[in-house]
Amino acid sequence: MSLVPIARQLSREVAELRFGSPVACVYNPLDYAWAAHREYLERYARPGIEALFVGMNPGPFGMVQTGVPFGEVAAARDFLGIDAKIKRPDAEHPKRPIEGFACTRSEVSGRRVWNWVRDRFGSADAFFDRFFVWNWCPLAFLVDSGANLTPDKLTLRERAKLEPLCDAALRDVVATLRPSVVVGFGGFAAKRATIALGSVTGKANFPRIGSVLHPSPASPAANRGWAPAVERGLHELGIELPAPSCAALKR
Repeated sequence: MSLVPIARQLSREVAELRFGSPVACVYNPLDYAWAAHREYLERYARPGIEALFVGMNPGPFGMVQTGVPFGEVAAARDFLGIDAKIKRPDAEHPKRPIEGFACTRSEVSGRRVWNWVRDRFGSADAFFDRFFVWNWCPLAFLVDSGANLTPDKLTLRERAKLEPLCDAALRDVVATLRPSVVVGFGGFAAKRATIALGSVTGKANFPRIGSVLHPSPASPAANRGWAPAVERGLHELGIELPAPSCAALKR
């Protein structure tokens, strides 16, 4: 079974939501960057994985530009091999234009995630044979200044409409990929996974839930050494990793 119908349904559902101040602009990369996101799903989502990594929502220089979770442009294009045409959304923030794979700004979080995958696993296929990455919320929220507003900062009324849609999609992703563990990148994603999967965790064929350090540069701990911290966290969850790739050892 494919994740494509799940993502399409989620995209349609969240597109109907409306958000007020301080949200000035909303980006839905599952719409205008659908070609790239679909390629990511069809190429890399594989049932029976060991763990599903869950992020919070797209970053302005990552998935917002490429349609790929944590999709820092160079990593999405050169490592994951995705370089699809990105359309222009109906409304753009003047300080955060959608440039697609022509975007020259690098997303730190995405660079950390996919560089770690490359250095530890050597190839994208070796990583996706065991893991997959999904963003809980597909929308990016920008305020007037162009700054990113995370979903937890939305009003209670807005969250009450958004959260059930994202939770339901996550449940469908888990049912399709059947991971043994769901790993939140940060506490927020782990909390949403716990809420979304609370009625099914502990039952046969449903996963445990844990978390690892979020790769955001806003985190002092991540800036001190994100990859070693993540690997310690995965070890504590019982997830063992391969030795570093030969390319990483040469650097």
